[in-house]
Amino acid sequence: MDAALLLRALSFASVKHRNQRRKDAESSPYINHPIAVASVLSAECAVADGQLLVAAILHDTVEDTETTFDELTEHFGAAVTELVRELTDDKSLPKEERKRLQIEHAHSASPGAKQLKIADKICNIRDILANPPAGWSLQRRREYLEWASRVVDACRGVNPCLERAFDAALSQARQSITSNP
Repeated sequence: MDAALLLRALSFASVKHRNQRRKDAESSPYINHPIAVASVLSAECAVADGQLLVAAILHDTVEDTETTFDELTEHFGAAVTELVRELTDDKSLPKEERKRLQIEHAHSASPGAKQLKIADKICNIRDILANPPAGWSLQRRREYLEWASRVVDACRGVNPCLERAFDAALSQARQSITSNP
């Protein structure tokens, strides 16, 4: 793995996301999310693919900042950019259409993109459990869990460790939401 490239990606993403906050009640810094996604891949599931880890750090930059795919290619290469492209929603579409397309496109995603999607959903579910988005009702949280489950179901078969981690997070979140109405 190219540590220098990973550190450049961390620096790049931290600048791009510097003014963004997560939706939780504490409004935690957004950069914590891509770091958590890369950590799930590397520390929890021993993914050592440097390009995949760099893409994990950068996966929301185009979707949520003014970053372009050309800019990513210039700084991080075509392979990383293509992974990020596979995870980037078209924000010009209505939310429900974007969610539907995530499920639909997950089946044909590359193995790297599938792993990244699973890690992203693991982190989102853990965040919903530990620090739910402010103003999200139990019903909205349940709907997110069911949708995330459908996305991950379409990604299965690429990394058993990630799948187990997702299943554990989903089970824990479902139990918590059911037992704490």
